Amino acid sequence: MRKLRKRNVLATLSASVLALPFLLPAPAASAHGFISGPESRSAYCYDGTVQDCGDIQWEPQSVEGPKGYPAGGPPDGQLCAGADERWAPLDDPRGGQWPTTRLTSGSRFAFTWEIQANHSTTSFRYYVTKPTWNPATPITRAQIESTPFLNVPYHGAQPGTHEVHTGTLPTGRTGRAVIFAVWTIDDTDNAFYSCSDVTF
Repeated sequence: MRKLRKRNVLATLSASVLALPFLLPAPAASAHGFISGPESRSAYCYDGTVQDCGDIQWEPQSVEGPKGYPAGGPPDGQLCAGADERWAPLDDPRGGQWPTTRLTSGSRFAFTWEIQANHSTTSFRYYVTKPTWNPATPITRAQIESTPFLNVPYHGAQPGTHEVHTGTLPTGRTGRAVIFAVWTIDDTDNAFYSCSDVTF
């Protein structure tokens, strides 16, 4: 009787262990990366140029959130952090004092991603804030041009670890702006988001 009971317990435990993978949530995308050129807010926090960034200083590559921008994706005011509370300092306008990279309006520029883990990709898209954008306020959709000035389709292919996309910058621009980049993952519900402060 004791042996039979022991066998039943072992059988139940074995069945539970086998079923465990089906009970666990689906993993998030294994892709991770951030823009190093023009230096993004994540990159500035990572290299110590900007202080008081919270945990993003250790994980500049992890700004991941729901995909679907502009119809879906992160809500307004949480675009730079991908709607993840851990990276909220990226949405703080800091009084309009984020460091900027100087760019020439209408010129060719190479956008550089540092990718620590690649993944099947739909596209990389680059948007810019409108001339009326106020640098002292969190970024909203209404402050970003509705059409990307650069769209790089990948059709499910995987990017490399040092990915470069060359395109023409918006023309007729002067002053401060933010380049808002969206890296959409093909086989998950997520995308990676990046904000780079620039001065034209």
